Amino acid sequence: MSLGYAVVDVEATGRSPWRHRVVEVAVVLLDDRLRPEGEFSTLLDPAGPVGPTHVHRISQEDVVGAPRFREVAPDLLERLAGRVLVGHHVSCDQAFLEREFARIGIPLPAVPMLCTMGLARGHLPEAGGYGLAACVEAAGLGWYPAHTALGDARATADLLRHCALAPPGPPAGRPPADWAAPLREAAGVPWPRLGRAASARQGGARPLIRRDPAYGPWQLGGGQPELVLTALDGE
Repeated sequence: MSLGYAVVDVEATGRSPWRHRVVEVAVVLLDDRLRPEGEFSTLLDPAGPVGPTHVHRISQEDVVGAPRFREVAPDLLERLAGRVLVGHHVSCDQAFLEREFARIGIPLPAVPMLCTMGLARGHLPEAGGYGLAACVEAAGLGWYPAHTALGDARATADLLRHCALAPPGPPAGRPPADWAAPLREAAGVPWPRLGRAASARQGGARPLIRRDPAYGPWQLGGGQPELVLTALDGE
């Protein structure tokens, strides 16, 4: 199994993994040198109210026809397996994913985790705060579609690279040497397998629905653009 990182982000119907549901999930895959290897993102039908639309900008209509978590769970397991889990306040994303998998009877294994919020505290002392938007701005990484799972995951991956490769850090193009042990540990963790949902086996799987910003360019500080929903047969 190749070594690497899974940068995750979820949007949810509320703040509690026990009482609320994931309504959008994204994973950005990086190899052991932080180079992109692939992406996965979709809206999810939470089987109930979508929650704070004013925050994540997901309406009830947006999730009509979106897959349930069980339908995308096999793909998520394949992408997460063997990788260090990365997120901005990663324990929050991990808790939501762990609870969603528990609901379908799949216990997630304990894996090494890397939090870009923690990294930013050491690498971006000039940041006015340590939320993702403040860290991205302090690092000079430019605009991103905040509070979309894929936008946040991509920004987190960029922030990870910035913190890992910033001087006086390791040689250009290589993450710190002390990250090698978690990579090896993650690669050795056994992960559960999960068959396709009955709807997928019978050819009735609902397509993934990805949110992307409308075509730009967009000005910093100019407000969030409209988002385009794209139905995908698979990735």
